[in-house]
Amino acid sequence: MKNKRFLIASGGTGGHFYPGFALGKSLQQHGAEVLFVVRQNDPAAKTLAANGLTYTELDLNTGLPRTFNPARHLRFMRQLISSLKQTRTLIKNFHPDVTLGMGGYVSFPLIFCSHYMGIKTAVHESNALWGLSNKVCGYFCDLRLMGLPMQKTFKNAVLVSTPIREEFGLSVNRADVLNTLGLNPTLPTVLIMGGSQGAKGLNEALPQVIKNTPTWQFIHLTGTRWYDAQLAAYQGLTNVKTLAYSEEIYKLMKSADLMICRSGASTLAELIACRLPAILVPFPHAAANHQYFNAKVLSNNGCGFLVTESPDLAKQLEKTLSACTPKALQQMRQAYGQLPLPDLLQCTQSITQLLINL
Repeated sequence: MKNKRFLIASGGTGGHFYPGFALGKSLQQHGAEVLFVVRQNDPAAKTLAANGLTYTELDLNTGLPRTFNPARHLRFMRQLISSLKQTRTLIKNFHPDVTLGMGGYVSFPLIFCSHYMGIKTAVHESNALWGLSNKVCGYFCDLRLMGLPMQKTFKNAVLVSTPIREEFGLSVNRADVLNTLGLNPTLPTVLIMGGSQGAKGLNEALPQVIKNTPTWQFIHLTGTRWYDAQLAAYQGLTNVKTLAYSEEIYKLMKSADLMICRSGASTLAELIACRLPAILVPFPHAAANHQYFNAKVLSNNGCGFLVTESPDLAKQLEKTLSACTPKALQQMRQAYGQLPLPDLLQCTQSITQLLINL
């Protein structure tokens, strides 16, 4: 791998960023030179910098408009043309051996230009549906990598799972983790996480659910945006621990009995790695409703429950939570072993080998 160079188009939502992040770290550990390409002012840049991963920003901060607003389309076309010129110069200077797109609109200029400049290309789709960018990029790539089983596949498509951070392979002492948070290790524990794209509806339903379920204890990762409001909403409730953020999410997931969460691609991959039963509440405004189809992969295989967001979400969550008996949780954990997916903890190495083969 020494002297090999990889361009990775990543960033945006967690489902596009974290798989690329894990893969970039692995390639770097194998001696490759990795350059990430993210959109301008992407929050992912801070994580890349903190982990010693090199990145450059592309002057493209809007995707293809899904409306007929001419001004938005004109702005998009200007940014796209500018990003194609910028990408062409970047490729000439970096001389990559392989360009990898992790989905999202920042992938298109990289894959398109690399293809026409004679560089091998691949895309990875973490979701259960091909995203618009990956659909288009598929016409210009040598290899399509799938994170979940899909109904629509292609000759050059390989099911590889989705890369996750290596710490998900570590063992965890549940009692130590819960004691540190001031919680009781003997009580059934629910971890709640809203995801990067939105948690308003989910957050509003939770106080009622937690109040009416005193036999469970809850850990809610709110994100900094929602922390103060959620802390106020939980005032007087003693069975919930509220955290803005955790650098050690793997410890929390491996210490929980159940998770209530959105169904973004990275969250699903981490659930599968931890074999953690879940109540999945898809983000209703996700593009092409892809989070719903992600959640169906787990619910159809008996690994979790799918609950759609609605005005009576709190009642639905309470009802579903009451069905999560110890026996049901055990059955859900066992069901993960029947998922038709390669080992997530090995998939980073598998993808690395596929890229080398290119």
